[in-house]
Amino acid sequence: MPTIDEIQRPIAAELKAFEPHFREAMRSRAALLDRIMHYIVKRKGKQMRPMFTLLSARLFGPVNESAFTAASLIELLHTATLVHDDVVDGSPMRRGFFSINALWKNKIAVLVGDYLLSRGLLLAVDKGEFELLRIVSRAVREMSEGELLQLEKTRGLNFKEDVYFDIIRQKTASLIAACCACGASAAGRPAEEVERMRQFGELVGIAFQIKDDLFDYGSGLDIGKPSGLDIKEKKLTLPLIHALQQVDAADRRWMVNTVKNNNEDSAAVARVIEMVVKAGGIAHATKQMLNYRDQAIAVLHTFPQNEARDALEGLVQLTVERTK
Repeated sequence: MPTIDEIQRPIAAELKAFEPHFREAMRSRAALLDRIMHYIVKRKGKQMRPMFTLLSARLFGPVNESAFTAASLIELLHTATLVHDDVVDGSPMRRGFFSINALWKNKIAVLVGDYLLSRGLLLAVDKGEFELLRIVSRAVREMSEGELLQLEKTRGLNFKEDVYFDIIRQKTASLIAACCACGASAAGRPAEEVERMRQFGELVGIAFQIKDDLFDYGSGLDIGKPSGLDIKEKKLTLPLIHALQQVDAADRRWMVNTVKNNNEDSAAVARVIEMVVKAGGIAHATKQMLNYRDQAIAVLHTFPQNEARDALEGLVQLTVERTK
């Protein structure tokens, strides 16, 4: 598996140059907001989305100012959704740091999310990047719809795989798809190539979410002990959906009841995990993840081979082989 340093090599200078772009985009005259923005920058994650955006632009030539705007726009809107998600979920932690709502309460967290959203929109408008704004706004709409669809369907705990794929295509894959489309658009590529890069990002995003689902089960995947966290949060993941279709009616009723009403019972959750493994849920989800990885690489290979394409392929491999 390639290291993150190897993947970043073709855009190492650009990633360094991106940081001041992003910091400047977040600056505020309000002292409290500026302090919170500084905190957000300090706790930033692996920069997967800027990497996808800048590598997608680099695939077609040197990284230009439009590509930096695209990466900043996506990161601003992504950060806004994370801040709002933490409020919705009541999460006190994010990436090992206290969440904004834990430190400054919900009211301020919601306003911070709104501020980030407006900064992203204004950044695109001020730079005249209306096509980038269109691509990213569509992704934000889809992410909201995906979250709402998940909330609606989770109540019944009986939906099929096609609904699951609809949810993750909107909720998770749409933003990675937007990264790749924005990179190609910033490079001035024709609509057909922008759409092909969007498809590539969507396929990677689906594989990424299935990998996240598998983290909940641990067994045989070198990712430590199963946590059962998704079950405790009543989330329907691909391994669980597949298992519910395989077991008999009595087991299905017991599993659904455990997830809905008894998810604080660690022994019962461990038993659900055991039943999911036994019913082939892990094997099925792993097969699907690798299938989406292969589809993503096949789309990527329709573009000429260069250093950036190799790095994007490495990023796909990292997505499905990561251990956290």
